[in-house]
Amino acid sequence: MTNVLKLAAFSKNGQGGNPAGVAFYDEMPSAAEMMSIAKEVGYSETAFLVKQGDGWRVRYFAPELEVPFCGHATIALGAALGERFGEGTYKLYLNDSQISVRAEKSVNGMSSTLQSPETWSKDAPQDFVEKVFAGFDLDQSQLDTKFPIRLAGGGAKHLIMFVKDRAILANMKYDFDTVRALMMDEGLITISLLWNESESLFHSRNPFAAGGVYEDPATGAAAAALAGYLRDIGWKGAKTFTILQGEDMGVPSRLTVSYTPKAGESVSVSGEVRHIE
Repeated sequence: MTNVLKLAAFSKNGQGGNPAGVAFYDEMPSAAEMMSIAKEVGYSETAFLVKQGDGWRVRYFAPELEVPFCGHATIALGAALGERFGEGTYKLYLNDSQISVRAEKSVNGMSSTLQSPETWSKDAPQDFVEKVFAGFDLDQSQLDTKFPIRLAGGGAKHLIMFVKDRAILANMKYDFDTVRALMMDEGLITISLLWNESESLFHSRNPFAAGGVYEDPATGAAAAALAGYLRDIGWKGAKTFTILQGEDMGVPSRLTVSYTPKAGESVSVSGEVRHIE
């Protein structure tokens, strides 16, 4: 297998974080080859990079599909670029958009900040939501009605649902095959289950059945989608907030998110990175 860097993005105090593969090439491999490598690596995503003009062409592969944008792999590749070429901001050319990532040294090694693609959100179809409820064995009484259920994106499409207490989040379970089929039908990358602790702190769990992974311990793309969603619904809390994810998996992860008041504008998502091997 090609030499793939193995990094954990959004680590918390040098521990946890979501594993991602990062592979540098002179020319982009075929999709079949990248899928094969992603399966062999076994992480939720592997990022493939080729130098292109004043930036880098990037494609992201999960074990079961190519995704248009992956936040944690972007944070990981930002750290890899910083280690190889120095601190600074790097342009990234994705399948459908152009973004950037900034690499900086941190107390525990390297940290990265990505600027997401533009964000959007809209109401989720009720019949689809009811099927998701059944797949997760949830009902309306367990949800936080201050936060409407919506589809949202910031480079990839997610379903956002808030539960009304931490215990519901901790006890999350779902039927993998049922939910995977629903996600594939709707074109979802993750389902983002959240609990709001305060105006600047959220707890999250992110099933990634569409990619062949039961759950992601840190999801930067979903964090960007969440910020766009909060902006769209008129959230009055802090414009810079923290997401704690992976706690219930024993893989503590921390994401820092910042957004502006302007509808649809790019979102900033930051986190530390550690080497796995």
